[in-house]
Amino acid sequence: MLRREFFRSSASAGLALGLPELTQLKTGRRIGRDVPEQLRQRTARLRRLDDILGGGDTYRVYLGEYRATKTMIQEASYAEDTGRALLSVLSEQAQQAGWAAFDAGKHADATSLYEESHQAAVESEDTALAGNALAFLAYQKLSDDRTAAIETAVQACRTAGPDAPPGVRALLHERLAWAYAVAGSASETERALIAAETALNESDGTPQPDWSAWVDRNELQIMTGRCWTELRRPLRAVPVLEHVLAQYDDAHARDKSLYLSWLADSYLTAGEIEQAAAITSRALELSAGVASVRPGERLAPIIRRLRAHHELPAVAEVLAKASL
Repeated sequence: MLRREFFRSSASAGLALGLPELTQLKTGRRIGRDVPEQLRQRTARLRRLDDILGGGDTYRVYLGEYRATKTMIQEASYAEDTGRALLSVLSEQAQQAGWAAFDAGKHADATSLYEESHQAAVESEDTALAGNALAFLAYQKLSDDRTAAIETAVQACRTAGPDAPPGVRALLHERLAWAYAVAGSASETERALIAAETALNESDGTPQPDWSAWVDRNELQIMTGRCWTELRRPLRAVPVLEHVLAQYDDAHARDKSLYLSWLADSYLTAGEIEQAAAITSRALELSAGVASVRPGERLAPIIRRLRAHHELPAVAEVLAKASL
């Protein structure tokens, strides 16, 4: 808790000093070819905040970056290729702001930012970012229209195309697998997971876009476990999640608490009540103080299911912890 509070306060102090640099532009000022790359590197550095902070802490920062770049595009002058590069950065920033909005529970804002990201990516002819924007939109649609979510996730893979970097293709096929899993389509889920693994196997060490660089074999294993949990196949889900989460750093508190929720879910499905209670207790500890609505949303139905076993000491303990 104290460590996350330190990161939050120190990050906010540092960013407050950096943000004005992007907003102090006079209308018509000429932008050089090096500016988009500088902005992209800045965006990559700021993305690291998402490793330790929730969207409730980062949304304002990421949205400010997006708006500053948008103002630059509207008011500065630049060569045509520089303009396309700026639009690509804008798309990337909109996705990051949209993700933070989603994590903070601001779903309308997230959808709007993903749509703006897609438009900017199309205008910049960045097919990888255009595909990723669609994948984010597919994720948003899952709660309301699973058919539309799958169609959008399929379109995301097609938009990025076979020439997209391996990490990008793996990420988009992972998200397609998740859409299929939520819809209950086991065979399609497995095919999408295999496609993601195939893409990762094609990686030759060439640098990937920073926004997809976090996708690796551990991430694929986590998504595999999540999918099999969603499909109510605990014998497949539990071993995968147990293995990968044993190596997962607690510093990534939000993400680890979320992934533990799927492990607890699978243990419940398998009838291993005490183990589910122990995992849920750990997830509650990790998520305390994280400015994200998602761990609570994920753990709430698990806790409701555990209440049916309130007579067990392990369950009574976690129910008491959840009520604090």
